Amino acid sequence: MKQVKIQIPSLVENIRVVESFIDNSKDTFHIEDDIYGNIMVAVTEAVNNAIRHGNKFDKDKNVFLSLQVDTDRVKFEVEDQGEGFDYTNLLDPTAPENIENPGGRGIFLIRHLADEVEFQKDGRNVQLTFFLPNPQEPALNDAENASASN
Repeated sequence: MKQVKIQIPSLVENIRVVESFIDNSKDTFHIEDDIYGNIMVAVTEAVNNAIRHGNKFDKDKNVFLSLQVDTDRVKFEVEDQGEGFDYTNLLDPTAPENIENPGGRGIFLIRHLADEVEFQKDGRNVQLTFFLPNPQEPALNDAENASASN
């Protein structure tokens, strides 16, 4: 398993740093395009939540981001230095009474884009797991290749 960690001050402009981190991870660990978009949206949303809601834009508080890569999954962990929140009791942003609300969709989005989402430390820590597509199918053996090309 390979692991990379960064920490950033709680400034919204540091979302660019997170995007670069994800881009570099995609290239370094050969993360396929199929899940790259989901990772980019879900992880930047989690970091944005940590900056805005967790650390309340306090530039003296940091957001910690780590990535673990295994053969069958990539796992991002985002942690803030805030007070946490009740992640078990969130409003459903798709409910008719909430549809007009400007916020409240971040965790909903994260839960739909990541394969697994786990909160710890009273909501200050979120782990997003993305399963990697199956390894490439084995190549046809020489005899099958020869007959396929005839």
